[in-house]
Amino acid sequence: MMQPYGEYTQRNSRMDRSISAIDIYTYPEQSWSSLDLSGFSVEATDGGIGSVDESTHEMGTGSIVVDTGPWIFGKKVMLPAGVISRIDENDHRIWVNLTKDQIQNAPEFNETRHNDPVYRDEVGSYYGSNRPAGPDYGRDDRGF
Repeated sequence: MMQPYGEYTQRNSRMDRSISAIDIYTYPEQSWSSLDLSGFSVEATDGGIGSVDESTHEMGTGSIVVDTGPWIFGKKVMLPAGVISRIDENDHRIWVNLTKDQIQNAPEFNETRHNDPVYRDEVGSYYGSNRPAGPDYGRDDRGF
């Protein structure tokens, strides 16, 4: 049975959904979607994590690929645009609403699958379930 947009069923009970896979790939500020963020440094809530290797801007698929460099042995991760909390164009810095641990434990960027909707849903699900509660992230901290 197909569920109405914004709702899904878990263990036979209907629940509201505050974050969707598309929402997490949408820039919080529409003007950010037109910026070339390549080379910008990226700050987690508890410190720097690396720099942007590339960014995407297509509607509903916005993301940044962050090269974490030596911090976690050169791992690249794809961060959906929805986790960005602030951008300073003059200082070339981006702040995300994730901790270093959340990013370190994130799925590694898969360059061959980055346009695959299934892969993007998997990555979006990881970040959607690891987002903090608050006015920008839905109505509560249940993880959906």
